[in-house]
Amino acid sequence: MRHHRTVIQNGNAVPVPLPGRYPGPYFDIERFDSMKVNHHALELEQNYLFSEVAKRIRAFQAENPDKELLKLSIGDVTRPLAKIITDEIKAAAEDMAHAETFHGYGAEQGEAFLRKAIAAYYHKRGIAVDAEDVFISDGAKCDLGNLCDLFDADNTVLLPNPVYPVYYDTSIMSGRRVIFGDGTKENGFLPMPDPAVHADIIYLCSPNNPTGAVYTKEQLAEWVAYARENGALILFDAAYEAYIRDPALPHSIFEIEGAETCAIEINSLSKTAGFTGVRCGWTVVPRTLQFEASLHDMWFRRMATKYNGTSYIIQRAAAKVFTDEGIAAVHRDIDYYMENARIIKAALTKAGIHSVGGENAPYVWMECPDHADSWAFFDKLLYTYGIAGTPGVGFGTAGQGWLRFSSFGTRETVEKAAAYLAAL
Repeated sequence: MRHHRTVIQNGNAVPVPLPGRYPGPYFDIERFDSMKVNHHALELEQNYLFSEVAKRIRAFQAENPDKELLKLSIGDVTRPLAKIITDEIKAAAEDMAHAETFHGYGAEQGEAFLRKAIAAYYHKRGIAVDAEDVFISDGAKCDLGNLCDLFDADNTVLLPNPVYPVYYDTSIMSGRRVIFGDGTKENGFLPMPDPAVHADIIYLCSPNNPTGAVYTKEQLAEWVAYARENGALILFDAAYEAYIRDPALPHSIFEIEGAETCAIEINSLSKTAGFTGVRCGWTVVPRTLQFEASLHDMWFRRMATKYNGTSYIIQRAAAKVFTDEGIAAVHRDIDYYMENARIIKAALTKAGIHSVGGENAPYVWMECPDHADSWAFFDKLLYTYGIAGTPGVGFGTAGQGWLRFSSFGTRETVEKAAAYLAAL
């Protein structure tokens, strides 16, 4: 029986007698030194890129309440969900109202019917993905960050520059060393591996956000060879693969021989099927992926510990996306957005402005005229024409002097903005 409490003072445990009103044993430990935060999180920029864009847009609207905003910045979709999807959401919700069709907690890895539908989607392109290797989540962004849980902090992370901010921010928050492969106008913003540089974890996004550039099979084969030679892992973000038009371009890292031994693929229905407000994605972690341990087994354990699963109702709706009717429906919206991209790119070409993307991706990456600073040109477009893009420098130093346009706006917005862009 202990009738004292222990406090920590200057790193030493000191017993302190309990007052008489506390009979019996007392096992609490009181610390006089304060809780410590993750100091790596403090290394991040104060404002997330898209939050800063939104802040400037709000300021513009407050100063110019009568001026129309032509928003081609943050990549949220504007087309409504396809009827086949909303009908399934209603049907699945109705099932939850009846005891005989009610569903509670689901399988840790996701419902089998959805994992099989996703595997079949790969098979249609001749890509060997097993349903047992598919994990369902609430979107690619979370998985891209949460995968960091599997890796030691001593790993070196190689990122393309410019880059989707989530890759960089999650790596910094985890305390990892980050190095960059620069995308440039000369290499088409598709950096390639340098044999003289060693990395342990490699993030690739193709089609790329923000540049819209897409790797060829030959280029991805070089990355796979580099990863295997260095004992490295590729985290391949394929969130925009449905926008690829050129049949020669790869939709998946698993189209490359040997990728199943060195790559994880992350995908999402956010931009493919308009699920930005519905939330559903998946990650493919092959059981053939072996480092010190099975990453498949580690990811399963992590999901079972920290994730209670994507809504059954949403998984039912997601499965409808992969039916013939569902694919046809979502591709009508993809065609709409790609026509927007064509309009934007054509306007820039007419103005004599160089751009990347917009042909196999929903983003157009424009070079700012006269080597203008990204934020300065952002402000100029916003206050002169009411056009909101996204400053390239916000995606990395290699984005300085560039601006990203999203094609996810309405046709009316895009056509109005394009008329101004063509006259730059």
